[in-house]
Amino acid sequence: MAEWAGHSVGVLLRIHAKCIDGGEQADRERVERGLRGW
Repeated sequence: MAEWAGHSVGVLLRIHAKCIDGGEQADRERVERGLRGW
């Protein structure tokens, strides 16, 4: 997931982990929504 999002595992855990709950597809959708506009 971290690699797919373009981040290290540390960044994923520190910043995105609170947004991730559920299956992998749902996780990716949440990260995509969070990254929109960056």
